[in-house]
Amino acid sequence: MSSNSIGKIFTFSTWGESHGKAIGCIVDGVPSNIKLNESDIQPFLDKRKPGQSKYTTQRKEEDKVEILSGVFEGLTTGHPISLIIYNNDQRSKDYSEIKDKFRPGHADYTYWEKYKIRDYRGGGRSSARETAMRVAAGAVARKVINKKIDNQVKITGALIQIGNSKINYNNWDESIISQNDFFCPDEKIISEWKDLINNARKDGSSLGAIIELRASGIPPGLGEPIYDKLDSDIAKALMTINAVKGVEIGNGFGSVNEDGKSNVDEMIIKDGKPFFLSNNNGGILGGISSGQEIICRFVVKPTSSITSERKTIDSNFKETTISTKGRHDPCVGIRAVPVGEAMLASTIADHCLRFL
Repeated sequence: MSSNSIGKIFTFSTWGESHGKAIGCIVDGVPSNIKLNESDIQPFLDKRKPGQSKYTTQRKEEDKVEILSGVFEGLTTGHPISLIIYNNDQRSKDYSEIKDKFRPGHADYTYWEKYKIRDYRGGGRSSARETAMRVAAGAVARKVINKKIDNQVKITGALIQIGNSKINYNNWDESIISQNDFFCPDEKIISEWKDLINNARKDGSSLGAIIELRASGIPPGLGEPIYDKLDSDIAKALMTINAVKGVEIGNGFGSVNEDGKSNVDEMIIKDGKPFFLSNNNGGILGGISSGQEIICRFVVKPTSSITSERKTIDSNFKETTISTKGRHDPCVGIRAVPVGEAMLASTIADHCLRFL
């Protein structure tokens, strides 16, 4: 399993399993003399950590990060930055009854076919527990971006749909995103989402979600055609997140509902500078940033670990049934918001180091 790293200049490699002793990552390519300590990373991990509300998994992890290398007297040294988080609340016994069964919708079967060995404790390496280290790396990426673009960049993620319940964009209020359990920008829909989550749990099921990411303050010129386009790298980064099944940039799949006249982003000169009259392309043209706000979305499928009994097979290829116990997110898309932010930040940081 060699593909544990992402990026070209700003890179990070993660390691560890859901129920192992610890998880960690190595962040490389960070320039020297950038101020960095654990307090720069911890707030982002706190946004993602489990057990913060009744609408996510009840696993309790503090997710306290430690910097092991690459920082001296509060400044990056230009060498690899090693980060570690110790696991504290594993309950591997929850999986002992299903250790020989493949959970439908999970990576159990494909990991078994590929490696002929599988850590059944929470999915091992395929668990979303790994995403905590993506968030840690993303916090470092934000420091790199701010150094290269003078603190102009703002990266924001929000949940815009759970199941078939969508926000009203007219109610978008960025100030409340961090003030509710769903990273939701539409206060009027939160109560509906609470009912959806509660009903899904009672039904022994789960729900999918769509997350929108926005990055403002990005200068024009980031991205390298043809095969290192900024949007293709963003899409790859987001598709590596557990349970993600689709990504769109700007209008994305909605572009099919437009025609050429309505979908193009017309340009004028305003105050002596180029100015776009719309942003249907999500701030990226020809794989290169246009200077507009970068807008992208990704869809997360319903959590596959559910208590409802489902048909499956075991490692001896015998038919059986399975009901997954334990502490699982009824909608994994909720905690995917800070993960998406981190992957977008890491991609932008990588391209900043290539171009600026």
